[in-house]
Amino acid sequence: MKFLATQVTYFLSQNETRQNIKALFKYVILLFAFIAVYSILFHFLMAYEGRYYSWITGLYWTLTVMSTLGFGDITFESDLGRLFSVIVLISGIILLLIMLPFAFIRFFYAPWLEAQIHTQAPREVPPGTEGHVIICHYDSITPNLIKRLKHNKIPYFVMESDAAKAAELLQSGISVIHGYVDSRTSFDRINVKNARLVVANGADTTNTNTILTVRETAPDVPIAATAEAVDSIDILELSGATHVLPLKRILGEHLANRISVGNKRANVIGKFDEWLAVEFTVHETPVSGLKIRETQIREKTGVNIIGVWERGHLTPAAPDKVLSNFSVPVGVGTKEQIEKLEEMLKIENSTPDAVLILGGGKVGRSAGVTLKEKDLKVYMVELKEEMRGVIGDIPDRLVIGDAADCENLFRAGLKEVSLVILSTNQDEVNIYLSIYCRRLKPDIRIVSRITHTRNLEAIHRAGADFVLSYAPLGAEWIMSQLQGREPVILGEGVEFFTVDLPQSLANKTLAQSRIGALTGMIVLAVESNGETTANPPPDMILPKGSKLNILGTTEQLQEFKKIFK
Repeated sequence: MKFLATQVTYFLSQNETRQNIKALFKYVILLFAFIAVYSILFHFLMAYEGRYYSWITGLYWTLTVMSTLGFGDITFESDLGRLFSVIVLISGIILLLIMLPFAFIRFFYAPWLEAQIHTQAPREVPPGTEGHVIICHYDSITPNLIKRLKHNKIPYFVMESDAAKAAELLQSGISVIHGYVDSRTSFDRINVKNARLVVANGADTTNTNTILTVRETAPDVPIAATAEAVDSIDILELSGATHVLPLKRILGEHLANRISVGNKRANVIGKFDEWLAVEFTVHETPVSGLKIRETQIREKTGVNIIGVWERGHLTPAAPDKVLSNFSVPVGVGTKEQIEKLEEMLKIENSTPDAVLILGGGKVGRSAGVTLKEKDLKVYMVELKEEMRGVIGDIPDRLVIGDAADCENLFRAGLKEVSLVILSTNQDEVNIYLSIYCRRLKPDIRIVSRITHTRNLEAIHRAGADFVLSYAPLGAEWIMSQLQGREPVILGEGVEFFTVDLPQSLANKTLAQSRIGALTGMIVLAVESNGETTANPPPDMILPKGSKLNILGTTEQLQEFKKIFK
């Protein structure tokens, strides 16, 4: 009854609804007027034929003819009466069978359904809600973030101003609140004062307004904001944001860091106390073509290989796994051990110290700046002439033209580099360029960005070695802020999870657990009694009540939960 009362209240509170009801009421009055007139004329025409009926019979005859039921028990015998019957019949078809249903649907039923949709999504959180995360928009980051929040049992609410979209999200199983990010009342209803974090993930101007609105209600709540433009960082911080993530700049930096150019081989992807998680390339190094046990990396440097990237797929590091030129192992070690690893992988004839970037947008320019800071040469191809001034002197060589033209690629230096970064903002273009570059230079390494996760498999099939998009980057960054740790940025599809040790694995060794063999997930560290043991050895006993830091996909995590209880 409360839900019905809410629907009726909303339905009647809308100005358009009240106008619709007035229009429908006017039409019903017009319809009744026609019925009354026809009923009266019926009596006059019957009297003309010398017959007499009651007023109820006149109404009965009018309704049966207008509704086309036509029982035939009362009929006119004169031509005038029959002509009148035709007029009543035609007007009945138009007014009663066509116009009335249309008017009812247009002015009452459709608005009523809309009122139901508008009232499906709640406008406030349950009483006593606290420790929740408020997500101000449903964007490309949100689905990935929601999965991570659910896994960590952190309550969340997505704010949506469009009632129809809010109802659609609710039906999809998403915890949504119908509210406005520029309304203090909406944030009061969502209990922002007791929230764990507010995620402002709209446009930069919208985020500024959102942050100021939140600060009026909750001066101390943490706010994580995304920024489209680098210049917006200061404005968002001045507005009151606790953390600001310039997505395009960070995406470009991470794409630039996932390379093997020059002498540098190892790239830090995560930190656990004094332990670092790194990935490194073995292209043309002494360990290329060897099995992991034959490389003796752990014996010589102390770095333990825990997984291997193979064309976008992270697999556990089996001792007999052969490292090819395109393999990118993931290891754990201290800073000193990683320096030893760099020395071990060092070769006299290093790869060319230049990188080719296809696309001079914000992501491409950010990658170029990062590469220049590493004293690497940057070559770039950009389609639009007007971008020349924006790109400036970032690239050492700039070619304006279509990257799908092999002459432009060769002029830009495709034959001179060992790595290309695809940074256009269109997935189909990046997929096309992956195939094109791989065909023109089969041994080149390709790092690419994508916008939609659905294109992940396609771009790997096209030849890309490493892929990254906003979704995992933004979700991991927000989760690291929530959990108070350094972000662990992996490739597309592979994520960092913290899980409670299942009771079935308590007091077993890591080797006995067979987590990697059964699920494909990689144990990166074990948390117990406030201490973190990174790079745990196979004979380490997993204490009861501990937590596991693991790497894997969402599907592997579900398999983990299914197998170990």
